[in-house]
Amino acid sequence: MDMQKIGRFLKELRIQNHMTQEQLGEKIGVTNKTVSRWECGTYLPPAEMLKALSDLYGLTINEILCGERLNEDQFKERAEENITAALKASTFTLKERIRFYKKKWLRDHISQLILCTASWAVLVVSLRLRGADAYLTGTAGGLLAIVFYVYLHHQMMKYVESRAFDGSGQ
Repeated sequence: MDMQKIGRFLKELRIQNHMTQEQLGEKIGVTNKTVSRWECGTYLPPAEMLKALSDLYGLTINEILCGERLNEDQFKERAEENITAALKASTFTLKERIRFYKKKWLRDHISQLILCTASWAVLVVSLRLRGADAYLTGTAGGLLAIVFYVYLHHQMMKYVESRAFDGSGQ
């Protein structure tokens, strides 16, 4: 992404809409100094500001990141370039995304983990109460624990991979 080109485009859009930096800043909730930094190409507006600017100017975020209006043919090509550049510039590494989505899955599925643990405990206790030998109880409990672990780990990794590798976050 060419920060200078984006900045010039943002300035051009603001001027075409007959606004000062201060007026634009007031409309979208930033200072005129922030607008100035964007227009100079010092900083790229954060995602929420890109959305606000695209809504205000009736453009797509992709067009803002390209620093120009795009026709339909250019749109897809440039979108791919912008996504690739944004991912390369991302400070959120793959390891961090994986760790984040694992923690999120565990938080979201705590009841399932508790249910599996409770089921395992009920099996072990019932076998012991029925007089099952210790080796049978240990074997059955161990096998059930392995099955639960493999199933839950598989579910978690499907969730993590669908989000961490494609970046969709959905």
